[in-house]
Amino acid sequence: MSKRKEESIPKPGSQKRPRQEHTNVYSDEEENFESSADSGASSQLSASEVGIIESIQLKNFMCHSNLGPFQFGSNINFIVGSNGSGKSSILTALIVGLGGKATATNRGSSLKMFIRDGETSADISITLRNQGRDAFRPESYGNSIIVNQHINQDGSRSYKLKNKSGNIVSTKKEELLRILDHFNIQVDNPVSILTQEMSKQFLQTKSESDKYKFFMKATQLEQMKEDYSCIVKTQENTRIQLEQGGERLEELKQLYLEKRELYKSIAFVNDMRNHLEDLKHQMAWAVVSEMEKEMEPIKEGIKAEEANTDFIRKVEEWKVKVKEAEKKYKAVQDRLETVTEEAQALHPQCISLKAEVQGKRKAVNEIEVVYNRFRTELKRLGKDDEQLCKRIEELKSSANQVPAPEKLERQRKLAHLREQLKAFRDEEIMLGQQMDQFQQAIYRCREEHARLRRENGDVQQALDAKQKQLRELKDSKTDTLKRFGPHIPGFVEAVDIAYKQGRFKQKPLGPIGAFIHAKDPELTLAVEACLKSLVHAFCCDNHSDERTLQLLMSKHYPPGHRPQIIVNKFQNKMYDVRQSAVHHPEFPSVLTALEIDHVMVANCLIDVRSIEKILLIKSSRRAREVMQSSRPPANCKEAFTGEGDHVFERRYYSCSYARPKYLSQDVEGEISHLDKEIENKRGQLAESQHRLYSIENEIRQNEDLLYGHRRHQKEIQLKIRTANAEIVDLENMEEHQSVDISLLQDEAEENRAKMESVKQDMQLQGRKMEELKNILQETEKKLKEVKEKIQHVEDIAGPIKEELNQAESEMENSKRRLLHWEDKQKEHLSCIKKHKELLAAKEKDLEVKTAQATQIYPERIKVSRTVKSLDAEMNRLRDKIRSETSIHGNREEIIQQFLDAKERYEDASSKVKNLKKFIKVLEGIMTERFKVYRQFLSFLSMRCKLSFEKLLHIRGCSGKIIFDHKNETLSITVQSGEEDKASLTDLRSLSGGERTFSTVCYILSLWNITDSPFRCLDEFDVYMDMLNRRIAVDMILERADFQQYRQFLLFTPQSISFLPTSPHIRILCLQDPERGQRRLNFQNTTDSDENE
Repeated sequence: MSKRKEESIPKPGSQKRPRQEHTNVYSDEEENFESSADSGASSQLSASEVGIIESIQLKNFMCHSNLGPFQFGSNINFIVGSNGSGKSSILTALIVGLGGKATATNRGSSLKMFIRDGETSADISITLRNQGRDAFRPESYGNSIIVNQHINQDGSRSYKLKNKSGNIVSTKKEELLRILDHFNIQVDNPVSILTQEMSKQFLQTKSESDKYKFFMKATQLEQMKEDYSCIVKTQENTRIQLEQGGERLEELKQLYLEKRELYKSIAFVNDMRNHLEDLKHQMAWAVVSEMEKEMEPIKEGIKAEEANTDFIRKVEEWKVKVKEAEKKYKAVQDRLETVTEEAQALHPQCISLKAEVQGKRKAVNEIEVVYNRFRTELKRLGKDDEQLCKRIEELKSSANQVPAPEKLERQRKLAHLREQLKAFRDEEIMLGQQMDQFQQAIYRCREEHARLRRENGDVQQALDAKQKQLRELKDSKTDTLKRFGPHIPGFVEAVDIAYKQGRFKQKPLGPIGAFIHAKDPELTLAVEACLKSLVHAFCCDNHSDERTLQLLMSKHYPPGHRPQIIVNKFQNKMYDVRQSAVHHPEFPSVLTALEIDHVMVANCLIDVRSIEKILLIKSSRRAREVMQSSRPPANCKEAFTGEGDHVFERRYYSCSYARPKYLSQDVEGEISHLDKEIENKRGQLAESQHRLYSIENEIRQNEDLLYGHRRHQKEIQLKIRTANAEIVDLENMEEHQSVDISLLQDEAEENRAKMESVKQDMQLQGRKMEELKNILQETEKKLKEVKEKIQHVEDIAGPIKEELNQAESEMENSKRRLLHWEDKQKEHLSCIKKHKELLAAKEKDLEVKTAQATQIYPERIKVSRTVKSLDAEMNRLRDKIRSETSIHGNREEIIQQFLDAKERYEDASSKVKNLKKFIKVLEGIMTERFKVYRQFLSFLSMRCKLSFEKLLHIRGCSGKIIFDHKNETLSITVQSGEEDKASLTDLRSLSGGERTFSTVCYILSLWNITDSPFRCLDEFDVYMDMLNRRIAVDMILERADFQQYRQFLLFTPQSISFLPTSPHIRILCLQDPERGQRRLNFQNTTDSDENE
């Protein structure tokens, strides 16, 4: 029975078609009721053909001598009758007749109690349908199986299982159990057959644990749980047996070993000979195996090398980088050419504007002299006008005659004054010319002064840089890292601290210049010119360390001055560059010319700068001969001279500095050289300052001379005016008598006309002078703008030149890296070729050895030992065979004892091994099945709760089922009436009708989650009022109509006249029993029987 109950849960792949009702959620069933009912009706013929009860007949059972036979419909059957009419007898007979225990009926504790008083036996006959695909042994039983049970007076019973024709097929209870198991009939399950006593017991129980047990029993989860407990107990017993078997096994093993030693003692020689022969076979194939093992690493190496695409990827990657670097170099070069062309285009304009400014300035000076002359002449004419007016007034007032001697004196004085006037005017002209010369000299001196000031600033800037370098060199005497910058020691210390804190996987190395030293000091400048900014670079093991190092650099380096970081996997040995390096009998490469303190610094410089391919040649002439006069040496594309010049096959670049700044080992010599350069710069600065003072003195002297000449010019002009006045006075006095006043007036008018003419000329010259000054200012402004443009272009060109140098360095570096990886790829392909040639030779030898081994032993032997160990053992066996000459003991007896002991040991060992395996498999199965059991329990609980709440809702009630699987309790609560007004109550507080209605809802919920071909419900409507009874019956009919492939047997003592007419409903009315009645008749009240 336990097996049948456990296996009642349908499994995938079962031969029986699944008929469980809980494959869909109940709410979905309600929403799709009509369509589901239709589909259920269409499948009725196939689904209800097995397991349902076709008929039942009782004889001498309980209080009935002969009851039946009753023919049941395949869907809904109402068995109606008053108390004592036989309803409970039919239900009890159904349980007992299908193998149920007497206690399961709640009508008696023993089967003999069901025999009618005065009789010695009772008989039950039940016919089960057996049609369709799921029929049980249809070839033996046909379309029906008749189960006859005979109950004896002593409480025993016997079975007869007949086919439809009445022929006995089997009399064994096991056959009945197989039939029940096949049809999934569970007579002891209260959900399949719920008696009145069982229902009352459920309703009246106060224990929530009992309700939980009812649920577990109804869903057969209780049986599953008990089965699991039984299996666990069996498992523990098996473990105990296994421990005992292990002890027995050890005893058998010791006996077996003893017998084996005896057996070996008699079969020792033969075994040794056989073993020797086996060793010969193994030796032949061991040689083959060892050769194959030797070939395996070669094959794997070839396969790995062929699968390694790193070199191809690197070559393609660096080809792309070379193209990008060339593109970048071309773009920067084009920018520099554009800027250079712009600067070159501005230079002629600047020269032209300078010449134009000089010409304009000269013209302004010349016209200014003319303007000053007109201004002086105008002043002179004004004074002449004043004197003429004064003379006219004197003549008008004078009436006396002048004596003769006085007249002669006036004439002599007049001649002397005219000579002086001529001399004064000649001197005035000479002064004007000298003043022009002084103006030109002052302009030239001022231009020279401005040029010297600019040169003086450049020299001062160079002097400051040299002094800073000198301070750094002096500081580097105590700390060499300061040569690379005053912040470098602090930065290196920060890197050390970060490494100790675990922020770096490998400690970065740098600056690189601190790890390299030139073997020949004369080549130091060449090395520094070759490496350029790489002397400041740092090496990192991985990109994570690179990001950490960049973060530290941002705190110690000024923006825009961070050095390069080279990422390369650290290793303990330097690259093998013998194939790719340049070799020259006279000149070293950069790699051979350096002493490098760390192998990774050398590897990084090889990767980034290809220092193994660059020659160092002290002489510029020899460098040109080696690189340009003839073909450069193999693997060499560039060289550096002792002066730092860069030499290519067709190009030559001079070095921009004369001495090394970072790599020189003679610090004192560098300090001495810098001291000399600083003294030289100071001398240049002092000389330039002295020249500035001289020019400033010259400018002051010329300005003083110009001022003196201007003052002298004014004095001469005053003398000229005075002489002219005296001449006019003398001439007026001499001609006083003869000159008419009107003539003087005419002369005054003429003088005024001259003044007006001179004034107009002066104004004209003034306007011209202003125009020329404006033009001069515009020209000077244009010159200034052109100079600013030139300076701006030069400022732009400086960074572009540095960028061009950097781009050229990157381009050359990318080309070197590309060449490096191309060489690596060639070496890689050459290595693969050598390995393949070696593999081909070994394969040829293997064929020879395999042929020899096949001749010795045709079948291949798997050998795990080496040739050396096999040879040693063969020699040992040969010696033993020669030494062994006799056999000890009874041979047949020892052999038989050995074979018996071996058989017992192997049998026990096999059993122990199988038991261990069984326990392990059982543990896995139990773990998985218990997990499924928990899921199944949760699933059924949830479906039961949802279905129960849905059914209560039909009555206008609400309620819920609360499961506590941990404490194994179940509580049912129902709310009558409106949910917001009703109070939560237990089943025991409800009326009889409400409690019975709740029971029906609960039973229907359990029907929804369990499976059985038929369901029996005894007196389901007892204690219900008419309204609850109608609702309960409607729910049952609705469920039955939805499950037309199931059979329902409903027992009730009340009238069912309200039932609708349906071909799926059959009503069996039992007559009330009469006093002394020996047989009860029944009458079928349905209008039409179900077509079968």
